[in-house]
Order: sequence, then C-alpha cells, then structure tokens
Amino acid sequence: MYNSDIKRRIPAGQPGVVANTNDTMDEFQASDPYGPNPLKPAFQQHQQHSHHREHPSHRPPIRKEYSSNKYIRFYQQNDFILIPVFLTLLSFWTRFRDIKSSDYVVWDEAHFGKFGSYYIKGEFYFDVHPPLGKMLVGLSGALGGYNGSFGFDSGAQYPDGVNYGFMRIFNAFFGAIMVPLAYATAQELNMSLTASIFAAVLVLFDNAYLTISRFILLDSMLLASTCFVLFCLTRFRNERHDPFSLDWWLWLAMTGVAIGLVCSVKWVGFFVTALVGLYTVEELWDLFGDLNMPKTTYIKHWVARAACLIALPFSVYVTSFILHFAILRNSGTGDAQMSSLFQAGLNGNQFTRNPLEIAFGSMVTIKNTGYGGGLLHSHVQTYPEGSGQQQVTTYHHKDNNNNWIIKRAHGLSIDFEKEEVQILRDGDVVRLVHEGTSHNLHSHRIKAPVTSSQWEVSAYGSDTIVDNNDEWTIEIVDEQSSHPRNGVLRSLSTTFRLRHKMLGCLLTAENKNLPQWGFRQIEVTCDQRNRTTSSHSIWNVEQHWNDKLPAGGASEYRSKFWKDFWHLNVAMMTSNNALIPDPDKEDVLASNPSQWPFLAVGLRMCGWGDDKAKFYLLGNPIVWWGSILSIIGFTLTLAFYIVRRQRKFQDISPADWEQFQYTGKILVGGWILHYAPFCIMGRVTYLHHYFPALYFSLLLFSYMLDHFLQRPTISAKTRTIVWGVAFTTVTLTFLFFWDVSYGIHGPVYPKMASRQWRGAWNIIDDHKPNTFI
Repeated sequence: MYNSDIKRRIPAGQPGVVANTNDTMDEFQASDPYGPNPLKPAFQQHQQHSHHREHPSHRPPIRKEYSSNKYIRFYQQNDFILIPVFLTLLSFWTRFRDIKSSDYVVWDEAHFGKFGSYYIKGEFYFDVHPPLGKMLVGLSGALGGYNGSFGFDSGAQYPDGVNYGFMRIFNAFFGAIMVPLAYATAQELNMSLTASIFAAVLVLFDNAYLTISRFILLDSMLLASTCFVLFCLTRFRNERHDPFSLDWWLWLAMTGVAIGLVCSVKWVGFFVTALVGLYTVEELWDLFGDLNMPKTTYIKHWVARAACLIALPFSVYVTSFILHFAILRNSGTGDAQMSSLFQAGLNGNQFTRNPLEIAFGSMVTIKNTGYGGGLLHSHVQTYPEGSGQQQVTTYHHKDNNNNWIIKRAHGLSIDFEKEEVQILRDGDVVRLVHEGTSHNLHSHRIKAPVTSSQWEVSAYGSDTIVDNNDEWTIEIVDEQSSHPRNGVLRSLSTTFRLRHKMLGCLLTAENKNLPQWGFRQIEVTCDQRNRTTSSHSIWNVEQHWNDKLPAGGASEYRSKFWKDFWHLNVAMMTSNNALIPDPDKEDVLASNPSQWPFLAVGLRMCGWGDDKAKFYLLGNPIVWWGSILSIIGFTLTLAFYIVRRQRKFQDISPADWEQFQYTGKILVGGWILHYAPFCIMGRVTYLHHYFPALYFSLLLFSYMLDHFLQRPTISAKTRTIVWGVAFTTVTLTFLFFWDVSYGIHGPVYPKMASRQWRGAWNIIDDHKPNTFI
C-alpha cells in the first residue's frame, strides 16, 4: 500500500466519492499517450494503480469527517480557500509594513527610479534590460502623482513631490504574490497540504526576498513572473491527459504569456524559458513514441506549442518595445545608442540644424550602421601595445571626442575659409582629423589589439606630418531618402564605406569590446576581408557643422520599427557583455556565485552611518541552507533509487517514481539553469542574481521533506513533530533577522553582533568577504 496516494485532496464540500471502476480505468489506459512503457517490466505490476492516481479527472476524492464545532467545520469545508487567502494577506502585510521608513534613495533605486522618470517625461534613454519592468516603475510614479523631475541620486532624500511610498508598494505587490504562487505551484507538483503551506512559508519568511521586494527595483517583478511561468507550466502539465481541451489551451497560452512577461523584464527570464523548452522537447518526444496517435494529432501538438510557446511570447516581448518607442518620443540621454535615422524622428533632436550636404572643412560625427553601432571616437589615451598611438574606438555617448573634421589629402589646400565650398562625392579621398587632439584617423600593418587578424586603427600625425596612411576613400553605398542617388554625401541619409587608400581595407567596428585600458569601448579595425555588405563596415554622418552651408531643416526621415527593435536589442547585449569586473577597482558589493548557495555573503544596500536606517540583503540562513541541502539530498536519493530499481527493488510506486523524476527535472533543472550560467559568464555578479535559482530550490526543500515524511514507515506523530520543527525554525530565524529587512536603526554594534553568524558577512565590519562557500 502506497501512502502517497492521499496527498492531493478534492476541495471540501464537493459531493461523494467517485467509484473506482476497472471499466473506466481500461478506457483511460487505451487512450492515454502517457501510459507506461511496456519495455519496462519493473513497472508493469503497478500500471493500473499508477494511471488511476495520475489522471486528474479520475483521482478519487477523500471522504472527510467534519467537526461538530461550526467554526472548525467552516474551516474544514473551506480550507482550500482560507489557507491561500491567509498566506496572501500575511505576505502583503510583511511586504507593505513600514515601507516608507527610509525616506532616501536606496541602492539601485538610483537607476530604476530614474528610468521610471524618463517614461513620465517621455525622454529616450538606454539600459541593458528590456523595458517592461521599467515602464511599470514609470506607471507607479505616474499613478502616485510624480512628475518625473527628481534625479534619484544615490542616497538623496526624497522630496515631497515624489510619492516613493506608493512606488515601493507597487513593486512590493509583485514580491507579495510570490507566496500564493509558491503555494499553488506546490499543489500542482502533487505535494501534501502541509508541504504546500511550508513551500509558501519558505518564500514568505525569506529575509532576502522580503528585502528586495520593498524598494523600487526590477527584482520583485522578475521573481513574480518567474514564479508565474513555473506555476503555468505545472498547471499545463496536469492537463496533459486532456489535450486540446479548453483548460489545456488556456494553460498552454498562459505559459506563453508568462514567458513573454518574464523575458520583457530581464533577460534572466530566458533561463526559465529554456526550462519550458526542455520540458516541451521531452514531452513531444514522448508523444512521438505513441504509435496509436494519428500523425495529424501529433502535428497539432507541434503547431499548438509553436503558436503558444514561441509566437505568443515573442509577441508579448515585441509589444513591450512598441510601447517603449511610443512613450519615449523626446530626445534624451540614450539617443546615441540608436541609429541616426531613429534619432532624427525624436522630438527636440539637434539634427534640424544639420546642413544637408557634406563638404570639405565640415565637422561631423560618424555613426556605425551595424546593430548596436556607436560613434567614431578617439581620446588622448594610447594603445598599451602595438603602435602605442592614440586609441580609436566607437562610443555610445555624445561628447566632443566624437567630432572629426573632414580635410583633403596631404598636399592639397586646407584653407576652407577662403575657397568655395566643395561638396563630398563618391570616390573622394579625405583625411579625418580628430577635433580634440588634431591627429588623423590612421591605419597601418600592425595587428589590432583584440581582432588580431585585422589591422589596427589609431589617431596619429597632423597637418604637418605627411603620412599617406592617414588617407581614406569614400565609397557611397546607399541613399535612404527621396534625394537623388547622384553620389553626393549627405548627413543622416547617405551610408558609405571608408576604404584605406594604401592598404585597401575597410574601417570596421564589430561590437568587440576593448579591455579595461580601452574603457570597454568598441574596437575599431581596418578589415582586410573586403566585406562590402557588412553593416559593421558601413557608416553615416550623424551630426554636421559647417557655417558656410544652410541648415537642412526639420527631418522627414523615419526609421523602421523592426530595424530599431533589433538595433536596440543588439546594443543591450553589447553593453551587457561589457559589464565585467574591473581588475583595477574593488567592488565591495560584487560576489562570486560559489558564495551564494550556502549564504557566504550579504550585501549592504546603502550607507552604514548611524543616522539612517540601514538595510542588509541577506537570506534566511535556515531557508537557504535547507534549500541547497535539498539539491544534494535529491541527487543522492535519485542515485539510490536508480541503483535499487536496477536490482528490481520497488521502494516507491511507479506513480511516485514518475512524479519524483518529473519534480526533479523541473526543480533541479530550474535551479541549474538559473545558477550555472552565472558561474561561467564573465560579467560582474551580485547576490540578487541567485534569487530566481533559489525559488526552485525552496520548492524542492519542501518536496523532499514531504517525500520522506509520507513514507508508510513514518508515523503521524513523527510527521507532525518534524513539520512543527521545520515551521518553527524558519519562522524564528526570520524574526531573529527581522532588522536586516526592515532597517537597522542606530549603531550596528553591539545590536547586530549576534546576527553575524558567518565571519564573511559584513554586517558589523566593512570588509570584502573572501570565502569560497
């Protein structure tokens, strides 16, 4: 007799017990594509028992005995509603209480509050994250009556005109709904009622989740949407025996919507997307093995998943960018990340003063047309190796180091004030002189610092130092306006190549970042491969100054959405790749992924003076340690079961074995997909990057306790004691670390000395933790 069959309960108040007839069972087995594999003899003796338990519509309800006390009976009859409602209300209380206690900008509120301001003002900006979460921050500010004028400087006190309390509550809402989602997901994973409550309590009483939810950040939105994806996936999986029903379609579509939402908040959402993708591949492979399934039905399964898990999430993701571009119609700080034509369509741009046609003597900025391309740039710093000459890069911010003066080749007149204007045409040979340093754009047969197969590009020489390696030939590619294609070089609309006159190579920027000595800016090379169609070798003039030419007037040029969409996403990816640790600077907030699972590190979220409330990002130690131990415990238990089953020992029923494998794939797989990438990526990492992975291990913690406590050899008394100890320990530890979440007031010592459980935590001393785990 397998005790696990009593875990899932039909809500109280539903009528009688459904008869368990063999006729019903046989009919289900004949039509179920998820039936047992007849090639696995160890499972055959339990086939009927397994299928009856797994099919949701055929699971027999449990007859309950109700108390004679009307209040207890009311609870017993409605516990399926009362329990999640109570957990949700408690979650809102913990997230919302005293949320305005710190009236100053805390940690990354300096970034995301500022981004929200841009949406309120409609000013275009650039950030490495997709726009949905930041649009919601802007929405919270607008709903709270904020006009977007506050600068959100780190540590600055909020003025009266910023309803920061409402903005924080708006964000805390997403952190609060994680608790009922955890409860519901545990139910869908077939955990007992007690285990489902414990899973919710683990999320509810984790100090790190609580703290991160109470500020104007994106993390609560990311976590809530990750929880929603997992819930929708597990709910959809439980509809697998009734394919193409209304509920089946609903939860498949909801999974797709959830994927679109999480990916539109942060790209970390692609990790849970990968989990859904792997589950879907396995599911389709299992269906492929059903020889009784018609081919048309199998194709319908593919089409349904392609529509709901690819097209639908992509549509949600694209929609967030449509709204992003529609709201941000004014010129702002992020203009330089986008194409020149896109910038020309922004209100308040400076391009109306651009003379239309480019001439010798003009001063220009030159934009690379490749996706994520920047402005041709130079500065006084030199290459530490190679030629040792002045660096040339592309750069995504507008400053005077992007300005170049177009002059004739060496030996020709450069007295532009006295001579007539000569418009540039296809085939003209020019020198590009850096305005700030008077050096010429230059290339030579010296290997580039990163792309060593191509030639280095530098700034070198002057008007008086004659070097033919300073000369470039203009090759016009296209005219993106209604003006005639007559070989004239125009600002904004004409695209062109710059070919080195002596070497024959093309000026190119392929979005490869220089090391820290180059400020992580984009490397510029002279490409010998003659790839004339590569967008990274094609340029356009963005800004143009020439007092002898008339202003061009208001621009009528507009870029296409899909090109802008792709351009911005590539720019986000390029900037994200540049977020690597600086070896010359110590980042006391950064941490190593090896320190996260065992909570070897915390994070100071603000200044540590005695005059302000201080917040320390630290998880509930019992929750975190229990979670990582559950990962280890599951791995060992799985190995034990596999060895035992190979020897034909049946420690658990086939239904429980299938559920054990499925739960491990989802929860352990989700943990690995969210944790492992940070172990191999080169970017700088922080403690909060572990939070999505933690959620999967929290659920596994509850599942593993439930799995062992439901064994027939475990008495009800033992089960009650263990659960009681688990609930009590988690709750008391949360209360013990209460102040790290709600604010440490006054001196941290000696008040917080007893909370310094690990020497690497810098609650008391300001030091850089250096432990491995």
